[in-house]
Amino acid sequence: HVQLVESGGGSVQAGGSLRLSCAARGYTYDTYCMGWFRRPPGKEREGIAVIDSDGDTAYAESLKDRFTISVDNAKNTVYLQMNSLKPEDTAMYYCAGRTDGNCGVWYLTTTSAFQYWGQGTQVTVS
Repeated sequence: HVQLVESGGGSVQAGGSLRLSCAARGYTYDTYCMGWFRRPPGKEREGIAVIDSDGDTAYAESLKDRFTISVDNAKNTVYLQMNSLKPEDTAMYYCAGRTDGNCGVWYLTTTSAFQYWGQGTQVTVS
């Protein structure tokens, strides 16, 4: 049974930084595509970044200069480093995973392709 657990959210002032973590518990597959998504208040869920088991990444164009996705395979944890945060970054942030190693920018807009989702962690920027 795979469980994704996010942490690291909170309240931060504009211009600040946060690092979100997503621990993948019970994940025993050799390949993966892990992603970060967010849902701003009153808006649809949107993709931020994905990373696959080869270390290849893809980002939403509007966020790639401020957000960085990374993974620590030894810890089964995916991270999202967020810098220069803005009030419009306020959202619930989710991590997601799929065991098929296929990954890339297309998956940022295809949430149905992800088998596993975390409960989310709230980020508030003021």
